[in-house]
Amino acid sequence: MKLKTRLIISFFTIILVPVILFALIIWPMGNRQLRSLASYEDSPQKYEQQIGEETRVLQAADGSVVSTGRVLPQIRVFLKNMSISAILILLLTASLLIIWIYTGINVPLLKLRKATHNIAEGNLDFTLEVTGDDEISDLCRDFEEMRRRLRESTEEKIEYDRESKELISNISHDLKTPITAIKGYVEGIMDGVADTPEKMDRYIRTIYNKANDMDRLINELTFYSKIDTNRIPYTFNRINVSGYFEDCCEEVGLDLESKNIDFSYFNYVDEKVEVIADAEQIKRVINNIISNSVKYMDKAKGRINIRVKDVGDFVQVEIEDNGKGIGPKELPYIFDRFYRTDASRNSAMGGSGIGLSIVRKIVEDHGGKIWASSKPGTGTVMYFVLRKAAVETA
Repeated sequence: MKLKTRLIISFFTIILVPVILFALIIWPMGNRQLRSLASYEDSPQKYEQQIGEETRVLQAADGSVVSTGRVLPQIRVFLKNMSISAILILLLTASLLIIWIYTGINVPLLKLRKATHNIAEGNLDFTLEVTGDDEISDLCRDFEEMRRRLRESTEEKIEYDRESKELISNISHDLKTPITAIKGYVEGIMDGVADTPEKMDRYIRTIYNKANDMDRLINELTFYSKIDTNRIPYTFNRINVSGYFEDCCEEVGLDLESKNIDFSYFNYVDEKVEVIADAEQIKRVINNIISNSVKYMDKAKGRINIRVKDVGDFVQVEIEDNGKGIGPKELPYIFDRFYRTDASRNSAMGGSGIGLSIVRKIVEDHGGKIWASSKPGTGTVMYFVLRKAAVETA
């Protein structure tokens, strides 16, 4: 009950209840006194005989007769009883109203006080049960909502700290691998192990590739920090799908050829189709997906295919590999940050665990969607869609 309603009810109760109770108690007493007075006025002589010799009668100025013997004492008793009854009724009514209002206010306040003590002690694993509909109950509900959001914020912070520590651990671990390799090959060159031009060239290429791996990891870390603060620098432009993916896949094909992986590109989109996208970030999407495919390639002869299709209002890109595949239990989580399908993988695979989460973030920021299908032992297909740009009219 609202506090305003309680006060209104209390106000009228203080007025009406005493009046009603007072009337119920005093009315019989008043009737007895009035009957006595009426009996005297009808027959003073008879009344005098009834009250005895001690009764004295006075003659008023208007000729009316009043009793000063037994009538006046009865009136005084009547007034005394009336006053005592009024005081008792007021005290009883006030006490009941005080208990009613105190209970309605104090009970939720005690719950609220206990809840504040729990929060002050760092305990957020409780629920503030509220059943009323008054202002204090509304305050308790707001407090409960604050507690729930505070708990969610605390859990998010704990999860963020855990992910940050995991990221630092992953990056540190994965940077150590190429750094150790670079140091080993440099020491080999310094000690004269690379004593032929062919061996020297192989050492230098290995050092270069390991330095590129380090650069990629650092770029991932930098980009992840921009994702976390929602400050990814997008530059959206109209991009011709056929021309863009042809250039992009030509560059990808050269890199995969050096890794002894077969690569094929298929375009099923009209040459005039365009999308609104950031060319650099979409390239990052493709490179991250392909890098992930290469990382988990377990076949002697790897194969990666890229298909670009027209699917109505969207352009769908499919990147298929013949790698180890992903189990059905793991597939729903591959785009989560720091998730790795093989938690016990060795360091040779590398990776920070944020590559596919970056991919999902970029695609969703473009208004698209990304998903995957996979069969263990056969391979994985990554799909993502980009909305077509509106056709320009002359």
